Amino acid sequence: MNGASREALAAGREQLDALTDNTSVDAAKLGEELASVTGLLDREGSLRRALTDPAKTGEAKAGLAEQLLGGQIGGETLDLVSGLVRSRWSRSRDLTDAVEELSYAADLVAAQRAGALDDVEDELFRFGRIVSGSSELRAALTDKVAVTSAKAELLRSLLDGRVSPVTERLVARLVTHPRGRSLEAGLEALSKLAAARRNRMVAVVVSAVPLTDQQKQRLGAALAKLYGRQVHLNLDVDPTVLGGITVRVGEEVINGTIADRLEEAARRMAG
Repeated sequence: MNGASREALAAGREQLDALTDNTSVDAAKLGEELASVTGLLDREGSLRRALTDPAKTGEAKAGLAEQLLGGQIGGETLDLVSGLVRSRWSRSRDLTDAVEELSYAADLVAAQRAGALDDVEDELFRFGRIVSGSSELRAALTDKVAVTSAKAELLRSLLDGRVSPVTERLVARLVTHPRGRSLEAGLEALSKLAAARRNRMVAVVVSAVPLTDQQKQRLGAALAKLYGRQVHLNLDVDPTVLGGITVRVGEEVINGTIADRLEEAARRMAG
């Protein structure tokens, strides 16, 4: 997002945080209702444009939202959506993207309250690895011809009882309403949102063998010192790296594997 949309989303995040600071607010219900608003805005382009029309006042747009959504969603959700449409947006689609992000964030608040946020982060990462390692599963979950109910049922058979309820809800939304993005991109975006709940960065760590608890603690401490903030480790094992570890934080890669050094040596010899 750029310009006005970025500012509007930042204001929406602050409003969500203010709402969910009150523990009497049902964060899971808030996430579900925001997801339903996301679906409505996705389907109804004329409504999306009306709610982001720069020629209308913020109050007029908030009034339209309240007229259409009042009685269908809870008061907290309606207040949040009304606040969003009062803002100015660079593109009408940015409003939909913002509502979707806040729906995910609300569910992550629910996980944090339950002390399950770490589990959700790990489960999202592991599910992403499973999908990337199985072309058949990925094809089944991303098939544009398959009916949504069939995808949802497949997910239930895979995840029910094996992951937290929040993880299952988040993944189900990604699969049944991809909104033009890849499943991998959606899972990565969710992982970043989950890390942001604790003001943490995410590091994807690939090693030849599983790291010991002591190694994980040392690595986490070293990365926290390097980046100046807590870093959550998503751990993966790949015997082909031969030894050492590879760490990816955002777009930055710290590569210390034997395989990498062998490839570098080969490149130098070839040169």
